[in-house]
Amino acid sequence: MEHLILDLTLILVVAGVVTLVFKRLKQPLVLGYIVAGFLVSPHMPYLASVVDKENIQTWADIGVLFLLFALGLDFSFKKILRMGMAPVIAAVSIVFSMMTLGILVGKAFGWTQMNCVFLGGMLAMSSTTIIYKAFDDMGLRQQRFASLVMSVLILEDVLAIVMMVMLSTIASGSNPDGGMMLMSVLRLGFILILWFVVGIFLIPLFLRKTRKLMTDEMLIIISLGLCFLMAVIATRAGFSSAFGAFVMGSILAETIEADKIIRLVEPVKNLFGAVFFVSVGMLVDPAILVSQWLPILVLTLTILVGQAVLGSTGYMLSGQPLLTAMRCGFSMAQIGEFAFIIASLGLTLGVISDFLYPVVVAVSVVTTFLTPYMIRAAEPCYNLLSARMPKRWLRRLNHLGEAHQSSAVERSNWNRLLTQMGVNTVVYSILSGATIALMFTFVLPFTRRMLPGWNLHWYANAITGMLTVLFIAPFLRAMVMKKNHSPEFRALWMESRLNRLPLIFTVLVRIIIAAAFIFYIVNFLSRFKNALIVAIALIAVVIMIMSRSLKRRSIRLERMFIQNLRSRDIEAQVHGRKKPLFEGHLLDRDIHIGEFVVPEDSMWAGRSLAQLNIGHRFGVHVSSVLRGMQRLNIPTGDTVLFPGDRIQAIGNDEQLQQFATALRDELVPEDAEIEKREMHLRKIILTTKSPFIGKTLRESHLREDYGCMVVGVEEGQEQLTIINPDRLFESGDIVWLVGEEADLARLMAL
Repeated sequence: MEHLILDLTLILVVAGVVTLVFKRLKQPLVLGYIVAGFLVSPHMPYLASVVDKENIQTWADIGVLFLLFALGLDFSFKKILRMGMAPVIAAVSIVFSMMTLGILVGKAFGWTQMNCVFLGGMLAMSSTTIIYKAFDDMGLRQQRFASLVMSVLILEDVLAIVMMVMLSTIASGSNPDGGMMLMSVLRLGFILILWFVVGIFLIPLFLRKTRKLMTDEMLIIISLGLCFLMAVIATRAGFSSAFGAFVMGSILAETIEADKIIRLVEPVKNLFGAVFFVSVGMLVDPAILVSQWLPILVLTLTILVGQAVLGSTGYMLSGQPLLTAMRCGFSMAQIGEFAFIIASLGLTLGVISDFLYPVVVAVSVVTTFLTPYMIRAAEPCYNLLSARMPKRWLRRLNHLGEAHQSSAVERSNWNRLLTQMGVNTVVYSILSGATIALMFTFVLPFTRRMLPGWNLHWYANAITGMLTVLFIAPFLRAMVMKKNHSPEFRALWMESRLNRLPLIFTVLVRIIIAAAFIFYIVNFLSRFKNALIVAIALIAVVIMIMSRSLKRRSIRLERMFIQNLRSRDIEAQVHGRKKPLFEGHLLDRDIHIGEFVVPEDSMWAGRSLAQLNIGHRFGVHVSSVLRGMQRLNIPTGDTVLFPGDRIQAIGNDEQLQQFATALRDELVPEDAEIEKREMHLRKIILTTKSPFIGKTLRESHLREDYGCMVVGVEEGQEQLTIINPDRLFESGDIVWLVGEEADLARLMAL
């Protein structure tokens, strides 16, 4: 225990000092933590080093859980659905291309297969934290290409979680073939959908019922408890604990309490995250860096050139014009947090070589330093390329992006209907399958123990079977009947007689799937003939369809799920934290919405929009002002701004950037003599020579000429008498005043 305290003291003190230096140098704090880890490692003999590395590694593993839990809290499945296909195409193409490139580079160095595979995974992951920080420092967060990059980074984080699961499967041993890999992906999808649906149904319901009792202390304990519970469940299911933490974070992200949980978890995440990144730096061996200088150089160039070329190509495939694609691709030329996590996974599984970790850390440090320069280099490279490229090619590339963005044709009724039916069938099938598995695993053995003996054995089977059918009945009915009365279904039915047979076929297919679940239950628990089981299954499905009470239960459950899923959006709309719905339409054009916060010391505070003349100065339109729980839509010129106001403005990239720069720079200058502005309380005794004798408080101009305020006059009472403005000052009056030291000194000298 003593060694652990000493090690943590050393880590946190050194990390604090180093990160202050990096903050001063305007470098990412992640690099500061890595450098601090290098300084306290045994590889640095000139300083004190960590003694108990195993305990520090345990804390670092906890740090990974908190990092991914926090990432899940910032993640939302609804965001993915709202993004459309463009970010998905870009993310998948970039990850696949960079992973392939990384494997080829590893093969060129003659490294082992597992080293190459894990290297590809590490090179494919750009750093969300570093890119966000770079955009913020360079004032680019409000530009449209930055929002595209952040959308792709969110998807990359999701793909990284999937990649970690796949890499664990590959590292398990036996060279899994395509079929095994496909089964792993299907198993992952099954469990992910099951956890998400059940979590969204139960957890928001629990938090809503206990909201009046929940304090901040209880909320963080419950949130972290759920995080670690899901981590344990994920481990038991054959996945990594980090994956479970991410899933629980993404479930809690859909609740009203998400913002509060993020705020409460932030200090804990920062502490354990710092320990994790310090542990990364502790693995950096200078001897390996010297001996592996060539791989470090080659991998650095691979990331810079690969992301510049392949990343830009991926964005172009998603429908972006050449300039936007290059600005996005050049921004992603670095690796960060997930590369370290994947490398830690490889070391934990014992499938990658020791030299690979410090090599990847060194590459991350170099590419992080170069990130701002790569972002700035995108436009000059575009200008150089456009000057040398045939004009016909350039027009085609730009036209490709514009055509893709402007061709937002509504999907056909068939496409929408089949997509919705497919999603519903998959979700309800997973819920039904999970319910059957739970009943057969836990309830069936229990009923058989309660009813022992051969004769009672069949009663136990019958009771379990009826309970199972009763539990899955709402799911099966929803699977069969949902979307049969939707506008798309009715429109297709009325549009043409040729559509009616395929529509009936979609209903029959879902009836067969529902009947298959009943068939499996009856077949597993009885020895009836197949024909009889089929008849029982079909009759059960018909009864479910005809049951009105089951219909009400199914609708009630679905409405509760939708309410839980939308609760955070509803709360954000009520409190004015969600951007207006027309934002999605503006994004397809040159203008979009940016949100800006008025600094506490802004010169704009206390001035009206008309006085600031924002429209003429910057060309932007202020659509809303968010103040606390209030939302002032379409503000007039008389609207006065206050510190902390959030301004939603509409404009193009250049206009919004100029607006953000002015809002950030136009600040009240700091008072260099702030110490002299302290207020003091003094009393003065008026003498016959005082210039205030015979004057009233108004006539004395104490406030205007001397900057002092009269608190009261002593008149022989315990409390001061509040002076009447019309009272004349007399000789011998004891007057108490409040003011700055210099102003009071001037008065005392009179």
